[in-house]
Amino acid sequence: MPDDSSSSDTHTLISGGHLVAKALKAEGVEVIYTLCGGHIIDIYDGCVDEGIDVVDVRHEQVAAHAADGYARITGKPGCAVVTAGPGTTDAVTGVANAFRAESPMLLIGGQGAHAQHKMGSLQDLPHVDMMTPITKFAATVPDTARAADMVSMAFRECYHGAPGPSFLEIPRDVLDAEVPVERARVPRAGHYRASTRSAGDPEAVEKLADLLVHAEKPAVLLGSQVWTTRGTAAAVELVRALNVPAYMNGAGRGTLPPGDPHHFQLSRRYAFSHADVIVVVGTPFDFRMGYGRRLSPEATVVQIDLDYRTVGKNRDIDLGIVGDAGLILKSVTEAASGRLNGGAARRKEWLDELRAAERTALEKRLPSLRSDASPIHPYRLVSEINDFLTEDSVYIGDGGDIVTFSGQVVQPKAPGHWMDPGPLGTLGVGIPFVLAAKQARPDKEVVALFGDGAFSLTGWDFETLVRYDLPFVGIVGNNSSMNQIRYGQRAKYGEERERVGNTLGDVHYDEFARMLGGHGEEVRDPADIGPALRRARESGKPSLVNVWVDPDAYAPGTMNQTMYK
Repeated sequence: MPDDSSSSDTHTLISGGHLVAKALKAEGVEVIYTLCGGHIIDIYDGCVDEGIDVVDVRHEQVAAHAADGYARITGKPGCAVVTAGPGTTDAVTGVANAFRAESPMLLIGGQGAHAQHKMGSLQDLPHVDMMTPITKFAATVPDTARAADMVSMAFRECYHGAPGPSFLEIPRDVLDAEVPVERARVPRAGHYRASTRSAGDPEAVEKLADLLVHAEKPAVLLGSQVWTTRGTAAAVELVRALNVPAYMNGAGRGTLPPGDPHHFQLSRRYAFSHADVIVVVGTPFDFRMGYGRRLSPEATVVQIDLDYRTVGKNRDIDLGIVGDAGLILKSVTEAASGRLNGGAARRKEWLDELRAAERTALEKRLPSLRSDASPIHPYRLVSEINDFLTEDSVYIGDGGDIVTFSGQVVQPKAPGHWMDPGPLGTLGVGIPFVLAAKQARPDKEVVALFGDGAFSLTGWDFETLVRYDLPFVGIVGNNSSMNQIRYGQRAKYGEERERVGNTLGDVHYDEFARMLGGHGEEVRDPADIGPALRRARESGKPSLVNVWVDPDAYAPGTMNQTMYK
């Protein structure tokens, strides 16, 4: 019998789900986060063939948050796959959080068959219309042969300007149908999108170098885009070469290690009120920056951002540079080199002035940081957590008031070791971020601080961490309240109405952890915090240390209601 294998090869068929998996593989996706549904199972089959892990969670919000977290910690795009209708709407919060946090991820949602369009098919909703305002790209895959092409298109849009999420819905008959391989466009890895690394306007770079060389009291704020662009080395080189004090926020925390002579934290307001040149890198003038009003009106203000729409928004600036933070900062350092020693020598007095302001702020807070009171003062808890972190600890904050406390005290020791929701302020990111961080970097210790309200939103996926054997050290700052809101209600309506709609039950999260197969401990004495954290680390299990904190202690940011100003 003649060999007709070459003839049969030309008619090899491939399904839409397998084309999607091939496109994910080409993008470097190693894992998808999902909750199963009949509309999407052919993607699972394709992922098995392509060697992509399929991680099943208990809620689609968790899947979307995990994809966001995976993108943040790896620098590669994350991917979540959910079914149609409620599966997709459950994921909306995670996509919205990634949108505000500038995190590149793809959400794939199922959809009823084209053949049943407008007939009332199971879980049919206008997903694309809903997702368009909170994504950089949202579309329907119209034909099986276009499945891989549309996935690569969605990823390309994730990286246009500042990164962000994309959404694709795939009708079930499109996903399940098979087409000849030669009909399908399957973009090759590395051949379907350009580099997004723009070095900025050379003239503007020269101008910024000149400003910094001649500045007497400069300050720089290193925001999330320093980590997004993996510009850590360039940022460190600039502040050291030019002797500039650096403040960090968002994912930019950890750019400089604690104890570095250019690492400042507690004197930011003082610095921004007295500096003559302020360089804001990769952070918008949003509520975290008082919409730009917290910067001295006399200062020369420079803003560097990946998105031109962010530059000069909410506040006038003197110089705006659009591009990759790392490349721009590297170019500024090179442009300033050799000129008046970069102005570095004359700035010693300025750094000493700021260091004195740091000491004053720390001394004011020291009694609370060392408090032996019971219930435990939140400052004591976050101080113990900060002491507990190692060089390899990735810290995750998920909560309102308790995480506001931690933002003033906890200092990650390396870049990429701080994760929080970002400017959307979404509660419930903690467990999904733990899942993503521990899967992506199994060599790292993951330490997560939860408010008890925040943990409640996605806490059932603690079981997912047990099921996948992903140990981490979790701490619940438990005051049985949504305290950030409670404080505002008390201030506005008085003590008799401060407990309306914000009070939770006294939940023993340590017992919850043990019930699901993890390690759990309860702490009421501040002296027991450190030992309990160490036992959680040594347990080798997902863990929750349930720490009862003082419900009548509030973070300064909560008391000032800065999030609303």
